[in-house]
Amino acid sequence: MQVTSPIPKKHARIEIIPLIDIMFFLLASFMMVSLSQTHMKGIKVALPSPQQAQPNEINRPISIRVGAGGIISFDGQVVLDDQVMPRLFQLHAANPDLKVSISAEGMARHGDVIDTLDKVRRAGIQKVGYQIRAATPGNAGPAAPPAPPAPH
Repeated sequence: MQVTSPIPKKHARIEIIPLIDIMFFLLASFMMVSLSQTHMKGIKVALPSPQQAQPNEINRPISIRVGAGGIISFDGQVVLDDQVMPRLFQLHAANPDLKVSISAEGMARHGDVIDTLDKVRRAGIQKVGYQIRAATPGNAGPAAPPAPPAPH
């Protein structure tokens, strides 16, 4: 007579999932090792040694600042309203590739800034940039309304 055991008998199984993980790890490792052993061949190039470049005064942008009351200054020097156009023509004649940077004080009128831009364009200067700063609490002018909440 055969007596059966109350403990169920377990059969041995080969799990394939861990084997696949190990194979992928080995494949990736061998690929990385083989790629690191590849030597790139290139052409030797004689590069010039670095030198200190002299600041080029000709290519330096001119800073035009519009102040309260329509006061215009070129690189910190106040220029009378009737001298703005001759000064712009003179600068443009000296350097046709002249770059101009326009900025405005907090109390400057928008119309004065646009008039200055028009004068710069009439002088034939095409490269114009604007200096813009974020409003700070101490800056003059009304506070901007808060932005509406972003839609979800």
